[in-house]
Amino acid sequence: RNRKGTTQDGRPLRRAKRRWKVERAFAWLQNYRRLVVRYERYSVNFLGFVQLACVLILLRQGF
Repeated sequence: RNRKGTTQDGRPLRRAKRRWKVERAFAWLQNYRRLVVRYERYSVNFLGFVQLACVLILLRQGF
């Protein structure tokens, strides 16, 4: 194990302070089956459903 807090090339390790927010957002997106199993043939349609899911998540959270 690397306990000294450095990477192989000697740079110090950085921990993402807000990584849990991103992970939580991905977990919320996983609740939408249409996004998990990509039914859309075109990426534009998939992106539209991702945006729709984000709006629904924000509305549910009360933003």
